[in-house]
Amino acid sequence: MANHKSAIKKYIRDEKKRLINRMNRSKMKTRIKLFLKYVNEKNMDKAKELFPGVISIIDKSTRKGTIHIKTGSRYKSRLTLHARKAGLAV
Repeated sequence: MANHKSAIKKYIRDEKKRLINRMNRSKMKTRIKLFLKYVNEKNMDKAKELFPGVISIIDKSTRKGTIHIKTGSRYKSRLTLHARKAGLAV
């Protein structure tokens, strides 16, 4: 554990940020998994409805700094490829 007052404050601040990042990353990955599940089940109506939301969540995660910008781009690119391969017009 930290000994100095400033180090204690930094630890508390970092812990709060870690929990926020964890929550954002979890939300993003859950939506991605749900989208891929619909695509694999050939449920194109739900997949098409969910796709803009998934892209939006990835963009928000990159803006908040939870994931790197290029990581977000890679996720979006791969999801788009999955969707187009399944016949979804995006």
